[in-house]
Amino acid sequence: MYFQNLNWLAVFTASIVSFISGAIWFGPKTFYPVWWKALGKEPVENPGGSSSMVIVFLSTYVGQLLQVTTLAVVLAAFRVSVSGFSALDGLLIGLLVGFGIGAAGSLSHRLFGGQGFKVWLIEVSNDVLNLGLAGLILASWL
Repeated sequence: MYFQNLNWLAVFTASIVSFISGAIWFGPKTFYPVWWKALGKEPVENPGGSSSMVIVFLSTYVGQLLQVTTLAVVLAAFRVSVSGFSALDGLLIGLLVGFGIGAAGSLSHRLFGGQGFKVWLIEVSNDVLNLGLAGLILASWL
């Protein structure tokens, strides 16, 4: 397995960058108001529902860390099998994984859950961006 060969500093850095990117993406001056309205929620409703926001943010970071670690394993496998593997390759693989697996996999959940295309587009655009950024960072540090 490739876990022992991972650059854990790169993994933690990429996961923090992804977390910050998500915080900006879903900030009050960016997509949060549009996303919240598309979910059918009122502006005064509490994000995270009845959950503690500490738990929400901590769980979100753990999810980012897991995604980035998984991407790091994928990139490590590519690096072994592809000569001249570059940061651009990491970016492209991150975008491909984000779009081809993450976005495609969640589309039916959003549509069947009645949340609609707009909610899906806002959410997965951030996921794809974050995996692309993570891929760039990870491949730069491999």
